[in-house]
Amino acid sequence: MQLLQAPSSLYTSFQSSKTLSKAGLLSPDKPLLPSATSSSVQPQGLQRSIWVSRRSSIFSSITTRAASVEAGASAISNGAAESDVLKALAQIIDPDFGTDIVSCGFVKDLHINEALGEVSFRLELTTPACPIKDMFEQQANEVVKNLPWVNNVNVTMSAQPARPLFADQLPAGLQTISNIVAVSSCKGGVGKSTVAVNLAYTLAGMGARVGIFDADVYGPSLPTMVSPENRLLEMNPEKRTIIPTEYLGVKLVSFGFAGQGRAVMRGPMVSGVINQLLTTAEWGELDYLVVDMPPGTGDIQLTLCQVVPLTAAVIVTTPQKLAFIDVAKGVRMFSKLKVPCVAVVENMCHFDADGKRYYPFGRGSGSQVVQQFGIPHLFDLPIRPNLSASGDSGTPEVVTDPQGEVAKTFQNLGVCIVQQCAKIRQQVSTAVNYDKSVKAIRVKVPDSEEEFLLHPATVRRNDRSAQSVDEWTGEQKLQYTDVPEDIEPEEIRPMGNYAVSITWPDGFSQIAPYDQLQTMERLVDVPQPTPAQV
Repeated sequence: MQLLQAPSSLYTSFQSSKTLSKAGLLSPDKPLLPSATSSSVQPQGLQRSIWVSRRSSIFSSITTRAASVEAGASAISNGAAESDVLKALAQIIDPDFGTDIVSCGFVKDLHINEALGEVSFRLELTTPACPIKDMFEQQANEVVKNLPWVNNVNVTMSAQPARPLFADQLPAGLQTISNIVAVSSCKGGVGKSTVAVNLAYTLAGMGARVGIFDADVYGPSLPTMVSPENRLLEMNPEKRTIIPTEYLGVKLVSFGFAGQGRAVMRGPMVSGVINQLLTTAEWGELDYLVVDMPPGTGDIQLTLCQVVPLTAAVIVTTPQKLAFIDVAKGVRMFSKLKVPCVAVVENMCHFDADGKRYYPFGRGSGSQVVQQFGIPHLFDLPIRPNLSASGDSGTPEVVTDPQGEVAKTFQNLGVCIVQQCAKIRQQVSTAVNYDKSVKAIRVKVPDSEEEFLLHPATVRRNDRSAQSVDEWTGEQKLQYTDVPEDIEPEEIRPMGNYAVSITWPDGFSQIAPYDQLQTMERLVDVPQPTPAQV
């Protein structure tokens, strides 16, 4: 209001001057009388110049104030236009997160020229392999163009893959990998490597940056299934790191490329080799690293699951009952290690001949895994000679025949992996957080619909580390009174898919597994946040 009052007073003064001018009391020929404080009468020319100067000053002030008001009105107008655009875009829901794309933070670089009716912005997705990016682009164009004042819309698409949720806790070689997907069967000969390689090249075809790690030291398959020009891994002598080889844009690391053939060594040595190959490789920035797991559930598998923050796992099986028994062991291993199994691939299911479909190995193993363990997605692969031949020839089937039936199945599997990894990351990143408005830790464990609140002091007092509990006697070293009631966490960070790391004001970092948080005493009477806190 002050902005409008000042020019109003000036305008009133100027109007008074106009009235005096009409009465003949104010004109260039009859200037204003000198001030009573003046000691002498000024010359007529000088008085005229003073009058003109005053009039110019008044006009200048009014013009400046008016321009300021106009700029303010323009800013308000642009603000309203921006609000219109964001409200329109908020109608688009990301099916993976269940949230609109504005709340997800996808809308970037919004520019509006309301005079011309032009709107431009960028949709920044979390992965270049997003299977619905074209749908997002089309819907964004449509909803914004429906605004009555919009004539032209320019939407650009980009991707900024999220860094690992706990990158600083990882070996240097893994800190720039967004998602690590294990392909496992726990039984040899079911086509696990075939699935891993074709899945990797499917993700690459969707636009993602991909790497493959062949973790089978005893029988590496990758050198047979791909044909890179450089078939030997190289060392960076300065950094003492491994430089992966590449084939069709996908980075590859396998013991088979180390020039040693197949390993003849004991388990502990193999675990060390796998650790070195995986963590010291210069993977660079990857959206997905596909790990071809070796068969079994022993030291090597456990080492991989503990060293590598696996985002998700894909289980490969065949229709036989014997395959199901071994696969079940692998699913239970991943469950104990809090690695979500997101899909089952049943290989060698059937073949078609004479217009009929035959199931030579029986039916139901894959669906049994899905039903018994609650894995949400099942994919069937037929018996195809060309699928086997492509693996032996060094060119993946999805590259040889990208429009074939097998490629379509892997395309669906790739879409599933992209969506499930995004969903898991979202669940893990928001599973545990501190709500300052109610001074409580809010918990919603992944794959659970239940949400509950914990008092920070309760969480701190339930620490089970050696600093709080004597490892030998079980005696409680941290006393109840050692923790103040008003304690608040300084930081909460995810630790894989199973726990969070909570940093407290005294510098102590507490590892709190989800299972433990679910057993703690919960807050029931929670004070409602005040408007100021909200």
